[in-house]
Amino acid sequence: MDNQPRVLHLDIISDVICPWCFIGKRKLDAALGELEDLRVNLIWRPFQLDPTTPPDGYDRRKEMEKKFGADGARKLADNILAAADGTGINFAFDQIERTPNTLNAHRLIRWAASTGSQHQVAEALFCRYFERGEDVGRKDVLLDIASENGMDTELVGRLLDSEADVQETRNDDAAARDLGVAGVPAFLAGGKFLLLGAQDSDRLTRFFKKADEKLSAQTAEEAS
Repeated sequence: MDNQPRVLHLDIISDVICPWCFIGKRKLDAALGELEDLRVNLIWRPFQLDPTTPPDGYDRRKEMEKKFGADGARKLADNILAAADGTGINFAFDQIERTPNTLNAHRLIRWAASTGSQHQVAEALFCRYFERGEDVGRKDVLLDIASENGMDTELVGRLLDSEADVQETRNDDAAARDLGVAGVPAFLAGGKFLLLGAQDSDRLTRFFKKADEKLSAQTAEEAS
């Protein structure tokens, strides 16, 4: 009898400057720890909240107040902190000076697949930005994260200085939008079942199991 756990492929569609994506990632981690007979293969996919952001970013506080007003920005931060309760995230919004363009951060996550470290690199990008206020659009920050996660920093540096995978990253972003993703995080199970938003771990667990059941049923039907 085969006791090997079944495998579910999960695309995580996310942006590294989205606080809800950080919360969603931590809740995903909790959900993965609850699964016993199902192994989830994670693939991180890019989504830029604002692809028109200048290469050197912009002043975050000014932009937030312009978009939401001072009171609105504070209320939004309070809502995020409340949603993050129990995740272990220490949001330090007062330390974040700039909102970066995240194209290069997404390229780094893409390349991290070659060392099996996408999930770890994504976590590092979230932590650097939201907990330490670092500019994750800067090359030196990206290289530091690459080094910490076992990537070839000399190669990564050359790639960042080139146009490598720029169009591919934009194409993946466009593909997510074609699926109907207008906000993140989003979770695509088995390439067929889409769940939107930073869901609680029990909701994610149910989603994974249901998607696995449907995919298994489809496979059995096709084989009959």
